[in-house]
Amino acid sequence: MEKDIDKYKVFTRRSFLIGAGQLAITAGLTARLGYLQLAEGERYKTLADKNRIDMRLITPSRGLIYDRSGKILAGNEQSFRLLITPEQAGDIDALIKDLERYVEITKFEIEDFKERSKGLPKFVSVELKSNLSWDEVSKIEVHAASLPGAKIEMGEQRFYPKSEANAHIVGYVGAISKTDIKKDDSLQRLPNLRIGKTGIEKEYEPYLRGRAGSRKMEVNVAGREVRELEKTRSKRGDPVVLSLDTELQEYVYKQLSKHKSASAVVMDCKTGAVYAAASFPGFDPNLFVKGLTPEKWQELLSNQTYPLTNKAISGQYSPGSTFKMVTALAALENGYTDYNKTVNCPGHYDLGGDRFHCWKRGGHGKMNLVQALEQSCDTYFYEIAVDMGIDKIADMAHRLGLGVKLDFDLKEEREGLIPSERWKLGHIGTRWQKGDTVVAAIGQGYIQTTPLQLAVMEARLVNGGYDVKPWVADKVGMFDRHPSSWPKMDVSQKHLKYVLEGMNRVVNNPKGTAYGSKIWDDKYSFGGKTGTAQVRRITTAQRQAGVRQEDLPWRHRHHALFVGFAPVDNPRYVCATVIEHGIGGSSTAAPLTRDILLKAQKLKIAENKIFNPFAEKIKEDQKKA
Repeated sequence: MEKDIDKYKVFTRRSFLIGAGQLAITAGLTARLGYLQLAEGERYKTLADKNRIDMRLITPSRGLIYDRSGKILAGNEQSFRLLITPEQAGDIDALIKDLERYVEITKFEIEDFKERSKGLPKFVSVELKSNLSWDEVSKIEVHAASLPGAKIEMGEQRFYPKSEANAHIVGYVGAISKTDIKKDDSLQRLPNLRIGKTGIEKEYEPYLRGRAGSRKMEVNVAGREVRELEKTRSKRGDPVVLSLDTELQEYVYKQLSKHKSASAVVMDCKTGAVYAAASFPGFDPNLFVKGLTPEKWQELLSNQTYPLTNKAISGQYSPGSTFKMVTALAALENGYTDYNKTVNCPGHYDLGGDRFHCWKRGGHGKMNLVQALEQSCDTYFYEIAVDMGIDKIADMAHRLGLGVKLDFDLKEEREGLIPSERWKLGHIGTRWQKGDTVVAAIGQGYIQTTPLQLAVMEARLVNGGYDVKPWVADKVGMFDRHPSSWPKMDVSQKHLKYVLEGMNRVVNNPKGTAYGSKIWDDKYSFGGKTGTAQVRRITTAQRQAGVRQEDLPWRHRHHALFVGFAPVDNPRYVCATVIEHGIGGSSTAAPLTRDILLKAQKLKIAENKIFNPFAEKIKEDQKKA
């Protein structure tokens, strides 16, 4: 009996301990549950909603790009895309084979589709082919029942109606690459988004892209859409209006296409507005939107005339004799020459043991400044340049816009090069020689300029000495971007008139190097300066043998240049033309520039009011106010 009582006590004690332990665990769980429900309830509710609700972005319509008259240079068009949902398709290869009966699908498109599909959930639809025709859409829709996993989606696609002529300025859009993605830009993660890759499309991407809309979707645990809860519309991108005149731009491009490789810039010498900037050959930007094949990309890259390069702002060339105005103005401003000073040209200039030839065998005889510009006498500029030195020439070149960045709208703009004594010592490691000055005086040697810079140089010479800069984007959204006025340079008006007179006589005097390109219609006129830039030095043997430029391989021939202005009595338009390996400025570049400036005068571009896409909206707002 006593043993039973002892056993009972032991059992009761154990029961108590077990019960106490269970009670403690229950209390702990209850406390934790209460904490999670009361203190952390809101946090976990939010996390649960995130699992249940998914925010999805809506790609906005891209802003339009217009020319100065309101013609669309970059627009959006309706497009149909063929998508495949792997989860529904099952055997992808079999589905693609079936689709090929109704739609032509390239090997590149199939490989690209499979590459983009990697790592994506099976329920996510991936584009196989874009830009389907209505006939292709109809065939797929008719046979939809036998094509599980394939569907047609309608969307927008960038379109460039004036393709090749404007390609380098307007640019193009393309699919986002890994290097394009920014961590703080969720819009860039949209699979079908296209962003600006070059030109205006790239420089004004933040304005053109617009603001994304959103869809608040209820999704299941796998992330598949169940129903739409809320939707916010996207906002179209801002329009951009350019100073380009489409008719002139296309005309310039057509003129340039008569040659293998060429570029030209037409600019308003008073405002800085660029009316045309063309580079030939060009390319079709629509190809980049639709998807460029590796073969086509390689073809563009391997082309010796560099169709992807905007030579109007990126091509760097020796300016040749078009640089003589810089040497002339520098000498006038620094007192090394005047209107009456003459230099005798026997056909060469001797410096030490070296002989530098003038382009005219036998020479020009006695030349003053205006005559030297008119007939492009090399010897005159050799002599005044050696007296003056390179640094004064370099200073004037920079003031006229050469060898410096001009803050143009497009970042592809190149700086060029204007050498100096300090530059040569620092970059070449040798001291500047007088012989270097001789060749620099006529735009050869180390000097490198772009057609855009040459146009600016010409503008500052003929507009009365105003420090004009070039621009092409006139309106971005609601904002005007062009400056209201330009500062005036500290240059003698008398000296500018001497240079202007010389350029006038180049074209309009019988002895001028471009007299053959004179406009004989009294309503129109132009002046300017020819230039021929050596690509390879002419050897003594070639000179004695009378080797002609036409006999040399294309890449060894001289570049042909011309900088012109119009009209002569009240300059408004300037044009810089460079024809690569075009041999002669007077024979090749001058007549082409004449035609361009004549076209600009007939179009009266500077007199036409620029298009304002917000004009009607502004009027409505004013009425309300």
